[in-house]
Amino acid sequence: MAGCMKIINGFISANARLMVLAVLLMCLPQISQQDTGEEHEITNLRDGDEYVMSGSNRFCYRNTVLPTWRQTWTRIQVKVWSSKVFKVDTVEGEEELQELDRFSFWGWFQSLLREKHNETVINVSLFSKKTCFKVDPIGNAQYTVKPIRKFDIYLFSLFLAGALLFFFADSLSRSQAFFYSAGMSTGMIASLIILFFILARFLPKKSPFYVLIVGGWSFSVYAIQLVFRNLSIILREHWHVALGYVAIVGFISFAVCYRYGPLVDEKSINILSWTLQLFGLLLVYLGIQIQQVAFALIVAALFTKNLGYPVYLLVAAWRKIKQYIHWKPQPRRLLTEEEYQKEAEEETRRALEELRKYCNSPEFSPWKTVSRIQSPKRFADFVEGSPHLMPNEVSVHAQEYGFGGSFFEDELFDTDDEDDNDIVPVMKPE
Repeated sequence: MAGCMKIINGFISANARLMVLAVLLMCLPQISQQDTGEEHEITNLRDGDEYVMSGSNRFCYRNTVLPTWRQTWTRIQVKVWSSKVFKVDTVEGEEELQELDRFSFWGWFQSLLREKHNETVINVSLFSKKTCFKVDPIGNAQYTVKPIRKFDIYLFSLFLAGALLFFFADSLSRSQAFFYSAGMSTGMIASLIILFFILARFLPKKSPFYVLIVGGWSFSVYAIQLVFRNLSIILREHWHVALGYVAIVGFISFAVCYRYGPLVDEKSINILSWTLQLFGLLLVYLGIQIQQVAFALIVAALFTKNLGYPVYLLVAAWRKIKQYIHWKPQPRRLLTEEEYQKEAEEETRRALEELRKYCNSPEFSPWKTVSRIQSPKRFADFVEGSPHLMPNEVSVHAQEYGFGGSFFEDELFDTDDEDDNDIVPVMKPE
């Protein structure tokens, strides 16, 4: 009896294996050109042109522009849209594109996992010389292919947000408004991940439910990507569901943040600040297409952010070194009274000569000047070469301060012949 049961069980297991194999064979695609070696026609795409096609076709985009710093925020995309769903297979070159027609189990398995859609965007790297893809619609459906090269405002916004987050991380980590807004945003975006994390804390150790938890995290990440991919459709057609979700999950997240309160411990604030800075640098890197430019800007941001610390170290080191250096500047030599008086006379003569030259130049306006002074004749005599001081002015100065050198003596006695009668002799003070 036992032997009969073993034979029956073996027969059933063999039948089950045959059924699974038959199902797999039925699901396999029918490849009629597997080994024929026939090559399909490939359409070369150009920027800005639209290609309306139908049926299964193959396309290649050749990037002929050498990427420089001017293409920092430039993005190359190929848009494909249709009224019916289709599949897109992307490869690097034409040879790989021809190999898509040859059957392989891994390729067939990937085709099962690849989802169908009626609109998609293929991102082309700036450093990729050629990008090829195959569009396989349902039946003989019509679709449109259009390559676009443009300035991507999304990349620039990502870079700008990362830079602002990096430089203002210290103040944001201490802001209560940022704490509550970040907590609510995290709760609304990653609510499924947080839910699975809370459930994991209540499960006993070595529980088989941990496998479910790991699968739940993977499902949460996939669900988040799916939501962001179809966000426009959700907001347009299911806005009331989205509004209810934001209201409920936002209120719960706010309540949790209010329950635990903002960060108070200085170490926790520093950890949050460092985390925000790292996240900001990551956004800067993701917001720039050229890696060399991204790394250069990251190094410049780090150097600028921490510039005060090395300057402080240099100043402190200089102060310590200065204590061991006994260097004193040489004192300046002071002028003697004779040197000071001689220099004053020379500078005064030079200034008077420059003033006479300016008064005789075309740039000078004599009528405007004469209308403002009290003695036009004296000013005209000075311009013609007469002394700038009257004899009585020199006398008063000599009585109060002394002659002060040969310059005032020349001013006193260097007069015209017609003014000799007006000279008042002055005795030198003892």
